[in-house]
Amino acid sequence: MIRVTLHWKGDLITGFESRGHADYAEEGSDIVCAAVSILTTTCANALESVAGLEPKVKVSPGKMILTLPEGSGHDAQVILKTMRQGLSDLKDAYPDYLLLKEN
Repeated sequence: MIRVTLHWKGDLITGFESRGHADYAEEGSDIVCAAVSILTTTCANALESVAGLEPKVKVSPGKMILTLPEGSGHDAQVILKTMRQGLSDLKDAYPDYLLLKEN
């Protein structure tokens, strides 16, 4: 199961952690892993290319940790909340393979 935790400070998302593998299908054919990977990677890239930020990102096999710099603006929240929506929709479709936590 993939576990994604969104970190909040008040009403602002300050970062996230994604860990694990879905085990929905064989490696290379796992649509749940692919979906989580594309959502989190696109979010990280958009925070840089669209919002003009330099988030702290740590990536290793089966894991991504992203932390926003202090004072990130409206664009960052739109990007992160769009990722959140995609992950929530994915969790609803595949509840046995993705856990979405918010704290």
